[in-house]
Amino acid sequence: MATITAALVKELRESTGAGMMDCKAALTQTDGAFEAAVDWLRKKGLSKAAKKADRVAAEGLVAALVSENSGVVVEVNSETDFVARNADFQTLVKNIAEVALKSGNGDVEALGKEAYPGGGTVSEAITHAIAGIGENLTLRRAAALSVSEGVVGRYVHAQVVDGQGKIAVIVALESKGDKDVLATLARQLAMHVASANPLALDASGLDPATVEREKKLLAEKNAGKPENVLQKIIDSGIKTYAKEVCMLDQVSNHPDHSGKSVAQAVKEIEGKAGAPIAIKGFVRYALGEGIEKQTSDFAAEVAAAAKG
Repeated sequence: MATITAALVKELRESTGAGMMDCKAALTQTDGAFEAAVDWLRKKGLSKAAKKADRVAAEGLVAALVSENSGVVVEVNSETDFVARNADFQTLVKNIAEVALKSGNGDVEALGKEAYPGGGTVSEAITHAIAGIGENLTLRRAAALSVSEGVVGRYVHAQVVDGQGKIAVIVALESKGDKDVLATLARQLAMHVASANPLALDASGLDPATVEREKKLLAEKNAGKPENVLQKIIDSGIKTYAKEVCMLDQVSNHPDHSGKSVAQAVKEIEGKAGAPIAIKGFVRYALGEGIEKQTSDFAAEVAAAAKG
């Protein structure tokens, strides 16, 4: 039997786009014959992944997974929303989220190199799934939060299966208080974040470029006013803007908080928890946000297909 070298496996992988384990299996099955291995992968449908890599993937699922004081969110994209209902795809997303939670890895590149359940890496599992599902799939982003003491709660909106849907949120609370009280609060705050979509926890966390853009808009709207008056208008406007987009200043939209700001609601619940509570962070992923989706002319596609 021919010796299957790592270099040969790498060459086959680069040539076909198939996963490392699939390439090794192909070379083993064909006694190291490169072209025969390519044909073996083609017959198995495993060499198609590379051809699909340039297709826009803006659908799919976002997932949130938590375990007491740690949590992760991931987004795995597909080309069509039909794939979100595919059990194999859902299992892929679930496994990736579990790998991210276990490793605490919120870096996509590093997460792709982590070991995937059943063998190979996360990246190889995605490549294998592309061949099986028949669409381009991408691990677009991931994030992790943890606290030394406290809880990380989650909320998933438009849930397709447990923990997977269209919007996924995790919120980290640091506290020595009652875990059950903290868990309830964390979920309520995650629901608020899903709905209100704050840009930052407080004003100090706002992107300076975003603040400058708001200042510029206020200046343009009030052009012609005396400089001292204009500056007061801008300062007041930025404070108002911060209250609208910063989580702690926003009015909580959960019924249990009776119109209080998020900061006020947290302060009130500290009594029930029996200890101070600090929101250490949140992450909100909405499926496909920021991706420029391609539009297609269905009639033109049919006509083109008819012409062969």
